[in-house]
Amino acid sequence: MAHTLLLLFVICGLTSTVGPTVEPDEMLLQPAGEGQLSLDPSEVAAAAVDFGGVARAEPLAVMRPGGAGDVARLVRAAYRSARWFPVSARGHGHSTNGQALASGGVVVQMSRGRIAPRPMPAYSPSTGEYYVDVWGGDLWVDVLNWTLANGGLAPKSWTDYLYLSVGGTLSNAGVSGQAFHHGPQISNVYELDVVTGKGELTTCSEEQNSELFHGVLGGLGQFGIITRARIALETAPHRVRWIRVLYSDFAAFTRDQELLVSLHGAHRSERFDYVEGFVIVDEGLINNWRSSFFSPKNPVKMSSVHANAGLLYCLEMTKNYDDSAADSIDEVVEALLGQLGYMPASVFTTDLPYVDFLDRVHKAEMRLRAKGLWAVPHPWLNLFVPASRIADFDRGVFRGILGNKSSGPILIYPMNRHKWDDRSSVVTPHEDTFYLVAFLRSALPDSGDPTQSLEHLSRQNKKILEFCDDAGIEIKQYLPDHRSRAEWARHFGPKWGRFLRRKAQFDPKCMLATGQGILPPPSIL
Repeated sequence: MAHTLLLLFVICGLTSTVGPTVEPDEMLLQPAGEGQLSLDPSEVAAAAVDFGGVARAEPLAVMRPGGAGDVARLVRAAYRSARWFPVSARGHGHSTNGQALASGGVVVQMSRGRIAPRPMPAYSPSTGEYYVDVWGGDLWVDVLNWTLANGGLAPKSWTDYLYLSVGGTLSNAGVSGQAFHHGPQISNVYELDVVTGKGELTTCSEEQNSELFHGVLGGLGQFGIITRARIALETAPHRVRWIRVLYSDFAAFTRDQELLVSLHGAHRSERFDYVEGFVIVDEGLINNWRSSFFSPKNPVKMSSVHANAGLLYCLEMTKNYDDSAADSIDEVVEALLGQLGYMPASVFTTDLPYVDFLDRVHKAEMRLRAKGLWAVPHPWLNLFVPASRIADFDRGVFRGILGNKSSGPILIYPMNRHKWDDRSSVVTPHEDTFYLVAFLRSALPDSGDPTQSLEHLSRQNKKILEFCDDAGIEIKQYLPDHRSRAEWARHFGPKWGRFLRRKAQFDPKCMLATGQGILPPPSIL
């Protein structure tokens, strides 16, 4: 308790001497500004876990900032304190490996902190593009609704799930099916305001404080807390033609995927706007994953498409269009599909508003919540796999380790490396084309099926990593989870030295985002 009270007094800029006359109601204090600091047991408990449900670390307090100044005051007080304690930013709590946890410290609840109204989208004569400034804790779904309502605009690059915070995805990369053309979300940011680990509120961009700008993008929260981001916008289309085609031949599947992403520079009528894919290991996934696609009254049976040994690959694409182009969209899509070698009679299409497509995963979330299947452990494994080894990965993992159980969606789609800025903190394979392979599994401990348990899925993840290591497949983890400094050094590879230099410059006391265990505090280095 004495440590807790000392912590709160330090944060509030009060004396660090805590006497015996402190009353219980003084334990809920407010820092200067509009922010609130809370020791409420329910808030502390909620901040002790994340979406992954595997890591757990209880903070001493949760802060709800009223603005960037509150975040800066908190971190500055922690930096100047003689007693070390960690600070982590939390958006929507959707991290999976402890990035937002702060054992014995303070979690900054960014997604509930914004009070001021959002600025209007604006036009930049220097870039010829529209942009919008948003709070780091804003959810992407709210950014979308705001920009659509104010100019019919939308961000260019997305994640599949919109209920994530801006600062959260920019701290990782932010990828979806638009990344082959626009690059990840971190490639579509003009400017940031960042609170460094010294408590300095700094504006940064490619031209101003560029080392901090590139370090924070994909930096796993290690160099600062993003409080504002200037996001690139484009005119939003009205509707989307959503297409799925099936393959039993993995070579044909990846050949067509790589063809489609190679068309990133083509005229918009000569390319798709979104390219993803997934592996179907059992019949349930073809109908239930992103289940807003197929009608429950008309499910697709794997037997009807002659699956090879129960394994199929689904190529998923969209073509955006406006109401004025409705009469020609069929012709455009047919021409694009004519280049592909999918299984005959396996084309499935649907049309829907652009917003509904972007928000498609949220509908599935609501169904899972209603069944009590959302708040379960999620031992996700996300990998970047070099295109030259993706066939080996298929043989060893999809047709080997997995068996006939997946316990959740398995995404697989290629991206173009030149759309990623190598100055950022993200690490990718050193090939022009690499794949995201994402095992988005849910553990169901009460299902009675041992293959659905957290222990089984965690062991399977370990087997997949060991297979890649033994086979010499130089993967990189996206949303990485490593357990030692040596593993983190291997993860960053040639970027490790730069990572350490940036850490020493921007967070020398190693206070930020400690939940991942990348570096210990200086006293025990």
